[in-house]
Parts: sequence; C-alpha cells; structure tokens
Amino acid sequence: KAAFINFISDEEWKSIEPVSSWFGPSSFLMSSMSALFKLSMWIRHAHGYLTENLGIPVWGSYAVFGLATLFLGMVLGLVSEHLGFG
Repeated sequence: KAAFINFISDEEWKSIEPVSSWFGPSSFLMSSMSALFKLSMWIRHAHGYLTENLGIPVWGSYAVFGLATLFLGMVLGLVSEHLGFG
C-alpha cells in the first residue's frame, strides 16, 4: 500500500510510457483474447457437464468436441464457398 501511495505522491507514474493502442483493453487483440478465454471456459464447463452430470467417459467428451469441430469446419467451409471466399 505504501509503495502505491509513494508511486502516486512522488509522481513516478509520469515516467511510465502508456500502453500502446494495440494492447489496450478495447483493442481487437484484447477483445479476441477475451472471447477465446470465454470460449475455453464454456468448453471446460461443457466437458464437466458431459462427464460429471451425464456420465459420459472423458474420451466420449473428447469425441463429441472433435466431431463438433469437424462439423463446424465443414459448415464454415461450405458457407465461405457459397459466399465466394473459397
């Protein structure tokens, strides 16, 4: 606490360079990282639900996520091909 108070009162904060806009909290990079973190937490929760509540073995949960990944990739590939991106 004392170090923080000295940091403010001695105006040491003036010698620190501001964070670039690339790493700012509202930048695209940080928003993407936040979205990936939220997705990983959702996947962890879903894995726990499948294994603990439904009694699916761990390998079964991995298979579900693997198949979902393949299906999502196929759908995104078809959509991108239909829209002319492929």
